[in-house]
Amino acid sequence: MKKERAAIILAAGKSTRMKSARSKVLHDVGGRPMLAWVKALADSAGVSKIVCVVGEANADVRDAAEALGMEIAVQEPQLGTGHAVLAAKENLEYFDGTVTVLYADTPLIRPETAGRVFDALSDADVAVLGFEAEDPGAYGRLITDGDELTAIVEAKEATPEQLAIKLCNSGVISASSIDMFSALARVTNDNAKGEYYLTDVIEILRGDGKTSVAVIGQEAEVLGVNSRVDLALAEKAFQSAKREEILANGVTLRDPDSVIFAYDTVIENDVEIGANVVFGPGVTIRKNATIHPFSHLEDCEIGEAANVGPFARIRPGTVLGPESRIGNFVETKKARIGKGSKVNHLSYVGDAEIGEDVNVGAGTITCNYDGYKKHKTIIGDGAFIGTHSSLVAPVRIGKGAFLGSGGTITKDVPDDALALARASQVNKEGWAKRYHTAQRKRKDKS
Repeated sequence: MKKERAAIILAAGKSTRMKSARSKVLHDVGGRPMLAWVKALADSAGVSKIVCVVGEANADVRDAAEALGMEIAVQEPQLGTGHAVLAAKENLEYFDGTVTVLYADTPLIRPETAGRVFDALSDADVAVLGFEAEDPGAYGRLITDGDELTAIVEAKEATPEQLAIKLCNSGVISASSIDMFSALARVTNDNAKGEYYLTDVIEILRGDGKTSVAVIGQEAEVLGVNSRVDLALAEKAFQSAKREEILANGVTLRDPDSVIFAYDTVIENDVEIGANVVFGPGVTIRKNATIHPFSHLEDCEIGEAANVGPFARIRPGTVLGPESRIGNFVETKKARIGKGSKVNHLSYVGDAEIGEDVNVGAGTITCNYDGYKKHKTIIGDGAFIGTHSSLVAPVRIGKGAFLGSGGTITKDVPDDALALARASQVNKEGWAKRYHTAQRKRKDKS
C-alpha cells in the first residue's frame, strides 16, 4: 500500500545577501516566486501535507506560504538544516507516511526528479538527491558504496580524498516521518559550524540498520539562490530549459536567446516567434500564429494563425480570434477581438469587444476610463473604424457601420450607418501668408 507523502519546505533564511526588503524566496524566476515553484513541485509529487518552515523575521514569507495553502512552522533561532526540519515535528506529529525536505530557494527541480526521490523509498529507507558538480566547491559530498549511499560529508569536514568527489548533495532528502524525526533527535552540533546538520541523519539511520540511496539529478535544476547573481543564473537556467522545451514542441524561435518565457507559457506547434519577444505569465499561443519582434504579451490568448506585432503590447484579459491582426505600436487590454479583425497601427483597444472582420484604423483609441470606472466598447462584425477615431465608452458600434476619420464617437452607431463626428473644415484664404509675414517682422526686430 502506497504511503501518504508530506513535504517540509525550508524558508527561514534571512536573505541578507539578496540586499532586498523582500525575502529572497519571494523573488521571481520565470515570472513565479521561488516559494511558489517549490510548492508546485511538492504538489506534483502528490503530497497530502506541506509544512513551510519560516523565521520570525520573514513575515512576508509566512503570509505568502499561508496564501499558498501551506502549514507554518517557525524556526527561531536558525541553528542549521537539521534544526529547521525538527521545527516541523509538531505539524507532523500524527502523520504516518514519507517526508521529503525541499528548499524554497531551489526553484528548478523538475517534478520527475522529485518523484524519483519519493519513489526510491520503495526500495530504501532514505533517499537523497545528488548531482555531479562541475565545480564541487563548498557542496557536501555523497559517499557511496556501489548503489548504496553510506554518508554525506560537509565540505568543511571532508578529507582531501573526499573533496575530490564530484557527486554532491542537493539537500533534498526523503524518509519516513518516524525515521526522519527519530534521527533528528540524535543529531548534535559537534562540527566546524556548530550547527545541526540534516545530513547527519544518513549515518544515524544506517547505524539503525536502515538503507540509503542517492537519486541523481542535473546540476542546473538544483541551483540554490542566495544572491542577485544566483537569481540571474537561475533565470538563465530556466529560460534555457524552457526554450529547449518550446523548440522541441515544433515552435520556430528566430533568435532563441532573446526570447523571454514565463513558467506557464503555452505555445502550440508551427508558431513563429521573432527576436526580443517577452512572455509574461498566463500566455497561450495557438498554432500557426506569428509573434513579430519586440512584442510583450501577458495573461492573454492568441488565436490560431493570428498575427501580432512588431512592437505590440498585449495586456491581461486580451483574447485574439483566429486570423486576427494586431500591428505595430498597438496596445490591447481586456479586449476580445474576433476572427479576421485588424488593429494594425498605433492604436489602444481596452475593455472592448470587437466582432469579426472589423478594421480599426490607425490612431484609434477606446476611451474606456472616466476617472473613476472602466466602461466597455462593443463593435459589431464587419464595421470599419476610420483613422484617428476616439470611441468614448460606453458605446456600441453596429454591424457593418462605417466611422469617418477623426471622429469622437460618444453615441451608439446603428448597424450599417455612417457616423461623422468632427467639425466642418473652414479655409481662410491668405491667412497663412499674413501670419508668416507678421512673424518674420517680429523676428527681425528682435
